[in-house]
Amino acid sequence: MTIRLPDAQGGLRPYEPRAEPLAVTAGTPFTSRTVFSAAHVVADPFADTTPDGPAAVDWEATLAFRRHLWSHGLGVAEAMDTAQRGMGLDWAGAAELIRRSAAEARSVGGRIACGVGTDQLAAGTPAEVRAAYEEQLTVVEESGAQAILMASRALCAAASGPDDYLEVYGHLLRQAAEPVVLHWLGPMFDPALEGYWGTSDLDAATEVFLEVIAAHPDKVDGIKVSLLDAGREVALRRRLPDGVRCYTGDDFHYPELIAGDEQGFSHALLGIFDPLGPLAAQAVRVLDTGDVTGFRALLDPTVELSRHLFRAPTRFYKTGVVFLAWLAGHQTHFTMVGGLQSARSLPHLARAYELADGLGLFPDPKLAEDRMKTLLSLHGVDR
Repeated sequence: MTIRLPDAQGGLRPYEPRAEPLAVTAGTPFTSRTVFSAAHVVADPFADTTPDGPAAVDWEATLAFRRHLWSHGLGVAEAMDTAQRGMGLDWAGAAELIRRSAAEARSVGGRIACGVGTDQLAAGTPAEVRAAYEEQLTVVEESGAQAILMASRALCAAASGPDDYLEVYGHLLRQAAEPVVLHWLGPMFDPALEGYWGTSDLDAATEVFLEVIAAHPDKVDGIKVSLLDAGREVALRRRLPDGVRCYTGDDFHYPELIAGDEQGFSHALLGIFDPLGPLAAQAVRVLDTGDVTGFRALLDPTVELSRHLFRAPTRFYKTGVVFLAWLAGHQTHFTMVGGLQSARSLPHLARAYELADGLGLFPDPKLAEDRMKTLLSLHGVDR
């Protein structure tokens, strides 16, 4: 059986879906790497809401997806940009997500780290930004989760230079109860973060970032680097103080960065591990045995899909992530908070289906095929 998929030139081409999924099994906890998957939220499709209204979340399906990730040994990075922070999910919704997910993590023994930002503040002074960070840090710490200090649009707008970043981050690190993860999110993920750390010169920004870490190495568990620049990440990784980890957030080069080299490696905190969860977990278990070649053989073929989902405008990668979750049967609908299901074209989604199916990511390939045909029919493609 074949399915006709639209291409970027406006035509239709035949595709023969895969008959069987990739065989993956749960296994022992990871020993060589710490791996988090940033996780998406499942919208409530029956809520009477608007794109700019409060997010309506299907809590049962959202938490079920986190249990799926934990069942494969992955940690969950909660309330990050993959969960549409600042793109449909406001702070009130994020705070509820943090509390519910942290409680669920405790009940199943799952690892969780949660995003701390300033998205309850549209704009303000550096002091007001600091207070907004403190409010969110309190929520995360009270939930029992590890904190991830996310980049702040408000701080980027308010800061007059690197000194404001040093002051705000220094204050937060001094008061953090436990070591945190510092997240450097590049402007390809959020254009409002252009010039983060007080300069658009990435070399100069790196020095400010390292100065923040060097002043409080005991309060920094690690850094998450999301610049889509493997060489820059490796150079930064090699300059970290002892005991401070690098968590790659590079959805273009993650296999090589996780595999590492003779001077070190990156752990992982990745949005692409939302759709790749079981396969990624299996690859890391192979790496745990010391088999780098086997690890790369499993993970390298996934890069084409990842680069497709995260292609410019990169910030809309969440649409492809949720689309694949629907095709994989993790939710009953393709609806997103903020109406973001409209952010990618039909040809883009069709190619995502083709690449994911080719990798064997769908537990039930026939279900994925039927759902893809339903979407095509809604767009006027005859079955």
